[in-house]
Amino acid sequence: MRRICALNIFLLGVVMATSQEWPVIQTDAKPATRWWWFGNAVDKENLTYNLESLSNAGLGGVEITPIYGVQGNETKEIPYLSASWMQLLKHVEDEGKRLNINIDMSTGTGWPFGGPHVDIADAAVKSIFREYRLTEGESLPDRVEPLDANQRGVASLSCLMAFSENQRIDITGKVTDGYLKWKAPAGSWRLIALFAGKTLQQVKRAAPGGEGYVIDHYSSKAVANYLSVFEQAFRENGIPYPQSFFNDSYEAYGADWTPGFLQAFAERRGYHLEHYFPEFLDSTRNETTRRIVSDYRETLSELLLENFTRQWTDWAHRHGSTTRNQAHGSPGNLIDLYSAVDIPECEGFGLSEFHIRGLRKDSLTRRNDSDLSMLKYASSAAHISGKQLTSSETFTWLTEHFRESLSQCKPDLDLMFTSGVNHIFFHGTPYSPKEAPWPGWQFYASINMSPTNSIWRDMPAFSDYIARCQSFQQMGQPDNDFLLYLPLYDIWDEQPGRYLAFDIHKMAERAPEFIKLVHKISSCGYDLDYISDNFIRNTSCENGLLVTSTEASRYKAIIVPPIRLIPHDILRHLLGLAQNGARIIFLEKYPDDVPGFAQLSQRQLEFQQIAKSLPNASFRETQVFPMGKGRIITGADYAETLRQGNARAEELQTAYGLNFIRRSNATGYHYFVASLQEKDMEGWISLGVDAQSVSFYNPVTGESGMAQTRRQNNQTQVYLQLRSGESIIIRTFNTEKAGKPWFYPDEISPAISLDRDWTLRFIESEPAINEIFTLEQPVSWTVLNNPDVVCNMGTALYTSEITIDALSADDWILDLGDVRESARVRINGKDAGICWSVPYRLRIGKFLQKGNNLIEIEVTNLPANRIADYDRRGINWRIFKDINVVNLNYQKSDYAGWQPLPSGLNSQVRLIPVRAHQFD
Repeated sequence: MRRICALNIFLLGVVMATSQEWPVIQTDAKPATRWWWFGNAVDKENLTYNLESLSNAGLGGVEITPIYGVQGNETKEIPYLSASWMQLLKHVEDEGKRLNINIDMSTGTGWPFGGPHVDIADAAVKSIFREYRLTEGESLPDRVEPLDANQRGVASLSCLMAFSENQRIDITGKVTDGYLKWKAPAGSWRLIALFAGKTLQQVKRAAPGGEGYVIDHYSSKAVANYLSVFEQAFRENGIPYPQSFFNDSYEAYGADWTPGFLQAFAERRGYHLEHYFPEFLDSTRNETTRRIVSDYRETLSELLLENFTRQWTDWAHRHGSTTRNQAHGSPGNLIDLYSAVDIPECEGFGLSEFHIRGLRKDSLTRRNDSDLSMLKYASSAAHISGKQLTSSETFTWLTEHFRESLSQCKPDLDLMFTSGVNHIFFHGTPYSPKEAPWPGWQFYASINMSPTNSIWRDMPAFSDYIARCQSFQQMGQPDNDFLLYLPLYDIWDEQPGRYLAFDIHKMAERAPEFIKLVHKISSCGYDLDYISDNFIRNTSCENGLLVTSTEASRYKAIIVPPIRLIPHDILRHLLGLAQNGARIIFLEKYPDDVPGFAQLSQRQLEFQQIAKSLPNASFRETQVFPMGKGRIITGADYAETLRQGNARAEELQTAYGLNFIRRSNATGYHYFVASLQEKDMEGWISLGVDAQSVSFYNPVTGESGMAQTRRQNNQTQVYLQLRSGESIIIRTFNTEKAGKPWFYPDEISPAISLDRDWTLRFIESEPAINEIFTLEQPVSWTVLNNPDVVCNMGTALYTSEITIDALSADDWILDLGDVRESARVRINGKDAGICWSVPYRLRIGKFLQKGNNLIEIEVTNLPANRIADYDRRGINWRIFKDINVVNLNYQKSDYAGWQPLPSGLNSQVRLIPVRAHQFD
């Protein structure tokens, strides 16, 4: 037992959650999860068990996604949408109401949409081109058919064109019974046949009753036929529709065509694509080819938007449901696709590297392909269309299986929040029967948010964090400063090939300059939303602010990046907005030309006439030109140019490197702020908005209080302390508010190292460990002298006593150092809090007493050591069909070679006296 010779403990400004009001936690503010049903082998008892487990852990929603089954479990599998399956859905909906859990479902099993009811006519389509050469008087002796034998019988001839030096002839009508009845006229002829082939792609990871072809997403008829199957199932079984229907990321591989494409192209683009097949197929990508390919990409995007996304959403609305959609991975305009649904959803994939001090690093990770620029597509669409929620598929492949910790989750979660996400969906939770042997049923990709994972023990604290953050993130309206024009025509023009999908793993290749631009603007202290051409066409200016839709918030300026191509009507509308009072910012240069091929000379002439109205700017310096009631702002120095955009740069970013997002509310503004960096920060920060008073909220602990503020240089400043990895919510008020002050701690030297007289025993462990260990100092239990400590999963209780005789301090901080992986702390028998993220510190002064003090720390490790032992002993737990369980590289996995991960308290534990910071 330690004795500290000192006197008097003063608790000044200890603030609990009741000192300032938190928003009421609604169900949507709680985290939700994707709920995988293996083979639909579910039953009512275990469905209730699973849902109750989720509810007890603080979750507020599930999304049912049936997938492949468990080996040898076929007798329990239930066909998708069968009467039995629908009754189980009804049971889940009823239990969801009882437990206050929202019930969503995927509009199909696995992904993408498809199944047994999709016949070959409605299946996904790909273009197949075949060429022939003829000279004068020759005929084609062979059948006009694809070279691929697998396509014969399923592919149909869409068009056959003949090209000579100066002629383009459609000879499709000359084909009878597969043979061309046509002799080549004088000259050399190049014949190009286009077939509407079939990708023959089957639904990935399909559940029983969901196997079959992927649908043709560009066909209105195919989509309507697909949705009619759901209508029939719900109607015949009398089951209420779920709250929301979900669509996963677009993974219809090679689906680049639809049978009606040529007609749709001609109607939308004003010319016949088939007349330009040689240019369309030219791999050298000259100017003409690039323009035609851009038109093809735009047409494909429009068909996906109108025939799939909007039709699906309209269908859901007719039945009282909403839609949640991942547009990424598709060949469409992501902003328009995301905005066409009720809840746009982005996706995190991998682990970001923020260099947060003290955060455990794992060698078995993959880089997160979704940075700020990628995540903002979904939130931008929500913001400019006035949608309340932006969701995210969260923690996909964060690390390898069984190695994910809550501490690793938090930084990428905070990145989601600062990118505009306010409706978290975990990826995900496997349905697992209570009776299934550990590790239960496992999805092939991490993360596993379920009771079979040891991190579940402290999941309620993690859920509380998310709910607190999202209660603010869902309150009020977004307050981003600028709109950033999405340079989609430049991207379509620059990227090689024909079909172009915007999946998260290739965005660095698709739009490298745009990504740099987004980060550069962000580093200048401004937040932004992307805007598409279609939204610009409907944007107006009111009182100098830009309005993108009736329900949306207002923006201070539109930024046009250094682009080459922009439609002439968009440039005209931008100048019209300036005339009406808007600020339009051109960075580095003006656009040069129009996109597309049809009526090019006429459109270029119109563009040139409009461009004459642009001020004569040098771009070597920042210039502001009056235009009507508004301004045209030009420059190449981003910070200086954006400073003219009528928005204040946030010092949170420019001075301290903090990530943030700001929203407005009825009484002021509120920020979510995260320190996703290695350094701590402390100091006065000028806010981008004015305030009469400011309050702080700690979403990890629930503490809140009134912040210290002052006026400096005609701006509101707030004093902030934020350590590496921490986050905080800042709320500003337009009026003076009173309340308990926020406690600003200053550490007093020396800190007290609790480096002896510890005991350790396991309160939960598999395998069971009954020994009690005596420790000189806290150490990872994997170094103890017991063969089971290197292969167990469990919770150990570290206990020590300390005597405090006399030490003047306003409060005390318990610094647990390196925790593997989460810790519950009790002081003198009272719960002092849960540490699940860096910096693993708690204020505990109010729990201490003069004399002896009992310190108890329950630490829970990861399941990695246990599963590695399973593999070393040859226990067969990989019992799943289809892909079974794979590693980060989608290869068969084996964990027998894993070295034991440290578990428990892995460093020095310190007790730090602190005084309240003194302000002048």
